[in-house]
Amino acid sequence: MAAMASPPASIPPLTVPKPSVTLPSANKRKQIHPAVSLLAGSVAGGIEAAVTYPFEFAKTQAQLKGSHGSTRNPLLAIAQTARSEGVGAIYTGCSTLILGTMLKAGVRFLSFDFVRNLFADDQGRLSASRGVLAGLTAGCVESIVAVTPTERLKTALIDDAKGQKRFKGGANAFATIIREQGLSGLYRGLVPTVMKQSATSAVRMGSYNVLREYGKQKNLPNNSLVTFATGAIAGTVTVYMTQPLDTIKTRSQGVARMSTMNAVRDVFVTSGVRGFWRGSTMRLGRLVFSGGIVFMVYENVVSMLSPAREAA
Repeated sequence: MAAMASPPASIPPLTVPKPSVTLPSANKRKQIHPAVSLLAGSVAGGIEAAVTYPFEFAKTQAQLKGSHGSTRNPLLAIAQTARSEGVGAIYTGCSTLILGTMLKAGVRFLSFDFVRNLFADDQGRLSASRGVLAGLTAGCVESIVAVTPTERLKTALIDDAKGQKRFKGGANAFATIIREQGLSGLYRGLVPTVMKQSATSAVRMGSYNVLREYGKQKNLPNNSLVTFATGAIAGTVTVYMTQPLDTIKTRSQGVARMSTMNAVRDVFVTSGVRGFWRGSTMRLGRLVFSGGIVFMVYENVVSMLSPAREAA
């Protein structure tokens, strides 16, 4: 009898591989469009400069006067100037600074967001070191494009107002400096300005980035109050770490021509080591509010503009 044929081996069911689909992370930070960065930064910078200018005026006066004839209390310095010269005096050079701040803040956030988009991880997080590098880059760019010429005009106007009173306003000061000193006259103090602005932006933007990431880890609410407080703390850190560079920059940009090294020597001879931190209280008053205002306005403008851009 013939052997029975063995039953066929069982055939495994046919499986069709599913195409792999990578879903976007819900936590991934949307990249900010360059136009949004520029516009939001400009609006934030203009509002911040208009609100905090009296503190900037008091700080600049203290640095120009040296160790004599000035108070360290910014509110008292502002009140003294307003009482003796009128309220308008504390806004000397204000229009120049507002326009310059709008430009420099726009360039700063544009540069910072550009570098952040390159360096951020998949969740939009930026490490502390990369945040500092992004801020450093932003500060270098803004100091060359906007900060040096506008700071030069502002400082010359304030210095001139308490002395010769040659300038009739920002436009007249601009024309006079160009006529007498050429384009290089607007870029007097470029080296200390680049040093100061790069350091300031690195510390300010870097510390703000660290504080924001810390707030996310602690599940702090993402609202205007928290943003203002975060920016204010970042501003406080910035003042005391970068004040010597700001003092040297101011001395070198006064009406009297002074090189960077001569400015360093002049501050040390007239005021000693502590003189490099002269005006820090005035600057602190400004940057605490400045840091809070500029980041709060920037974040709100970005949140308003981004949905409209995405929906278009």
